[in-house]
Amino acid sequence: MSGATYRDAGVDIEAGNRAVRLMKAAVEATHGPAVLGGVGAFGGLFDLGGVLGRVARPVLVASTDGVGTKTRVAAAVGRWSSVGADLVNHCIDDILVQGARPLFFLDYVASARLQPEQIATIVGGVAAACGEAGIALLGGETAEMPGVYVPGEIDLCGTIVGIVDREQLVDGSRIEVGDFVLGLGSTGLHTNGYSLARRVVQGHDLEAARESLGGASLADALLAVHRSYAPDFERLRADGPDGDPVDVRGMVHVTGGGLIDNPPRVLPDGAAFWLDESRWIAPPIFDWLGREGGIARAEQRHAFNCGLGLLVVVPEHDADRALARIAARSGAPSAGVVGRIVARDGGAPVRFAADEASR
Repeated sequence: MSGATYRDAGVDIEAGNRAVRLMKAAVEATHGPAVLGGVGAFGGLFDLGGVLGRVARPVLVASTDGVGTKTRVAAAVGRWSSVGADLVNHCIDDILVQGARPLFFLDYVASARLQPEQIATIVGGVAAACGEAGIALLGGETAEMPGVYVPGEIDLCGTIVGIVDREQLVDGSRIEVGDFVLGLGSTGLHTNGYSLARRVVQGHDLEAARESLGGASLADALLAVHRSYAPDFERLRADGPDGDPVDVRGMVHVTGGGLIDNPPRVLPDGAAFWLDESRWIAPPIFDWLGREGGIARAEQRHAFNCGLGLLVVVPEHDADRALARIAARSGAPSAGVVGRIVARDGGAPVRFAADEASR
């Protein structure tokens, strides 16, 4: 009788090695002079020398997050090319709101059984998004764990590290009552609210074109790539023909917790967000989910971004200039003034014009 093997236990080491070989070129394409070593080392090496020389008081900013159950939508229709970009852009936006420029990224892909081509497609998407953002995919982990993950499903997570000069850190401490709130449109659900969305779409044809979605399918709408707002922020903080950088006093990445839990994270004491939902138009997937699922408006605000992926707080005198700079980015979803900062006065930290009008 032969002895037990790792493969008998459900782990195919050669499949993992093959996945690494398939993704190697895509990963190394993101490496610049600051990356020391290549794919396969125990740890990624990044030379900070060239970066630190340009930053007077460097602060490293790091974040870890995942794509969540959006991967189950991808699995249902066999589309894996976009979830890697979702992961990278989500993490970029998480550190962007503190004013940080990303330096490098690490990914983690796990499943019950590795399919090398599938994993290579996912990591290829991660690498492409890193390349577009000008950051290094420094390393990662591919794990096969039968008994931990459901067969056919993928877990996808990432860690990003960026840098900001302490003098340019954006932390919301300078937000004042009277400041304007700019809203930058989302491309869809981004990477949050999918457990609720999947419950609503259960039993529906995900691939059928729908007039209510502008001719797109549910799969198209649900797998729309999470938008990176880094190019918009770069426009805001650059010197331009209209003068100095825009005074960005606070930013909110609207992720899990939606418009209810995220805005208060940047508010100083005594301040609140006042948002007017009539001032922006959300992608049609939100109306479809609300209607088909009978989801109350309050629950939608808590589960989804409701069409706004980023909130930017600026002084009133800078609002028009900020919007003009963002509008110059071709192909970007709309942006506009969607509210203002008001005195909290003991009320909720986020208030909505529609709720006040109905009283």
